Amino acid sequence: QVQLVESGGGLVQPGGSLRLSCAASGFIFRNKHMNWYRQAPGKERELVASITRTDNTNYIDSVKGRFAISRDNAKNTVYLQMNSLKPEDTAVYYCNTKGLGSINYWGQGTQVTVSS
Repeated sequence: QVQLVESGGGLVQPGGSLRLSCAASGFIFRNKHMNWYRQAPGKERELVASITRTDNTNYIDSVKGRFAISRDNAKNTVYLQMNSLKPEDTAVYYCNTKGLGSINYWGQGTQVTVSS
């Protein structure tokens, strides 16, 4: 029943911005931690940003100060605002949460390409 659907990815020049969205359903969104991961070809999937149900946030060092995670509980949506994008930010970005038994749920991913 859990469904996560990412959108907002695309091609952007270095220094540009994108806003990713993740529409969630199948669980009580406001009670869940939400996460954004990313995976570049040939690399491990890495946690980029997290937001708790109390709006505490955390970021990987490489995006700190450039990315901002937020949530709109009325819309069951989590966002990732990405500013000052760099080529090394190029990856597929995935929305994530955990369900019963700490199982991971993933969206289908949205491609972010930062290139001139």
